[in-house]
Amino acid sequence: MINILEYGAVGDGQTNDAPVIQKAIDTCAEQGGGVVLFPGGRTYSSGYVLLKSNVEVHLEPGAVWKASSNIEDYYPLRNNGKITAHESGLPSFLNSEYAGRPFHAFIYALGQENVTISGQGTIDGNESVFYGDDSGYHIEGSYYPRVPLLLLEDVKHLTIKEVRLTNCAFWTVHLVGCKDVLIDGIRLLNNLKMANSDGIDPDHCQNVRISNCHIECGDDAIVLKNSGDYKKYGPCENIVVTNCTLVSTSAAIKFGTEGESDFRNILVENCCISRSNRGISIQIRDNGNVENVIFSNIIMETRRFSYEWWGRAEAVCLTALDRKPGVKAGKIRNIRFQNITCEGENGIFLLGSEDNYIEDVTFEGIRLTLDKKSKWEINGYDKRPCQGEGEIYTKISGIYADYVKNVSFHDIQITKKEGILPFYEEDVTLGNVENVRIDVEEPEDGSQNGEE
Repeated sequence: MINILEYGAVGDGQTNDAPVIQKAIDTCAEQGGGVVLFPGGRTYSSGYVLLKSNVEVHLEPGAVWKASSNIEDYYPLRNNGKITAHESGLPSFLNSEYAGRPFHAFIYALGQENVTISGQGTIDGNESVFYGDDSGYHIEGSYYPRVPLLLLEDVKHLTIKEVRLTNCAFWTVHLVGCKDVLIDGIRLLNNLKMANSDGIDPDHCQNVRISNCHIECGDDAIVLKNSGDYKKYGPCENIVVTNCTLVSTSAAIKFGTEGESDFRNILVENCCISRSNRGISIQIRDNGNVENVIFSNIIMETRRFSYEWWGRAEAVCLTALDRKPGVKAGKIRNIRFQNITCEGENGIFLLGSEDNYIEDVTFEGIRLTLDKKSKWEINGYDKRPCQGEGEIYTKISGIYADYVKNVSFHDIQITKKEGILPFYEEDVTLGNVENVRIDVEEPEDGSQNGEE
């Protein structure tokens, strides 16, 4: 075990301790591996650090590892670290096309094995350094993409456990091409107003287990990606998310929108979602397909969080739409939703396209209670990002499905509270559908007529 204080770290929250931390990690790796210890009761300000094979970074309770306020202290990943504004010139809630590679990284690893981050200390991303426009409900970053807290690429046998991750202004845990990943018992607490501050982003990763975590963030909490710059690492597959509590101003659980490869063989179970702008969202805009996915035993509460965030408080949102001309969106097929309970401001929204139907989706054991919960208008559905108009302005339905086939709803109950009635159209709205079966049962209070 190497104590970074004994190597010369100051831990006064001002001095850049990165050179000392890096020396401790390098020495530990050269000696065959071990633990690099951050003693509690101090704040270790730091520029970038590179993690190495067979090294566990352990933060004691009360230890804070805080990202530097100086952008020049971060690891340059492209263009010699030269920052440019968002390429489209638009705010990220209108257009956030992203190939996956940021300009800089704070804590970075590439091509390592047996890497662990552990302990009950805190890693702080120092988000305020990256503030741009603030509407009062949504903070746009000063540039895009900003600095992730952890960017771990091509790491085999990776473990992140128990630590507290906070105040990140971009993707917090970005895992790229990693294999055999265990994330267990972490607390991830970001500013609910900060744009793009995703929680955990497995990107082209295989054999991932995310369990027993609590995540609060402005943007998606757990989101699977297959971004363009990392396509060589293959699909996102063999992933389990279980026993997590999630809060999000975008989607609590999402696949996409970056989807250059396939998503398959994924289980999401035993999770509680609260105060989220969407519950579960699969947004396919690129060539990758989604198949063999089960969502089960999930309780959620949704509400709208202003117009900047994608979504209209849908419990479940599946969309397969072309993002731009010449790029055909992949297929969504073989998806199962079982034992889902939601109380929120919107229902189930399924939208494919004329030449790309959503296929083979089953909903069973769904309890949906609709009620007005926020001050924001209830005015339909959100298709963003997409070509043309991004929103469907209409009264809502319990189930809205267009361009879908071989979809079934069994043991479904829809309850409408008084607050939702002025904004409610009907229980089921169907557009272009093939072989769709809907079996809506009457709730015990008799507020809903059964229909088939």
